[in-house]
Amino acid sequence: MISEITYAEVRFNDASKSSGIDSSAASKARTAPHKSSTGFPKLLCASLLMFFLLMAISFFIAFVIFFQKYSQLLEKKTTKDLVHTTLECVKKNVTTEASWQESEKKCARMEAHLLVINTREEQNFIFQNLEENSAYFVGLSDPEGQRHWQWVDQTPYNESSTFWHQGEPNDRNERCVTLNFRRYPRSWGWNDVSCDGHQSSVCEMMKIHL
Repeated sequence: MISEITYAEVRFNDASKSSGIDSSAASKARTAPHKSSTGFPKLLCASLLMFFLLMAISFFIAFVIFFQKYSQLLEKKTTKDLVHTTLECVKKNVTTEASWQESEKKCARMEAHLLVINTREEQNFIFQNLEENSAYFVGLSDPEGQRHWQWVDQTPYNESSTFWHQGEPNDRNERCVTLNFRRYPRSWGWNDVSCDGHQSSVCEMMKIHL
């Protein structure tokens, strides 16, 4: 019976040796699952790092695009602030004539007003687009008949910047002004006329480039 026990112990020891398994190997085998589990936190950290990196890149791109749009908008606003009235004459094939009041209403329907002349250069530019055999209402009138001339856009009337023909204005009953050409001397100038008379007209509007 002792030999059987001894044999059994011998068999157990031999099996351990023959299989190449010892206590240290068994310990390593038991701890192996714990070592493999540490790979998941590392993968999670790497994923989070990549996610935050992509978010940072996305925010940077969005900021660059926003800055470009804002710069373009600011540039447009600055351009709008710097560009003053640009005089552009557009001739239309309209031959109908009207009174001064009707002419001003026609201009208003085009979001404009009868011409206001402030400088000699502006008047000379207008002349290039007018017919010498016609007279044109401008935005200057004397509503009270007291020779208190007023521009339709409330620009102050400046005596030193007027372009009346010689001898004009000459009649207090003629309270509106036309721009016309006189052959002697050959020149364009202002003439006071009746507001109810039918004349051609020149409208003026501000053109803003955006």
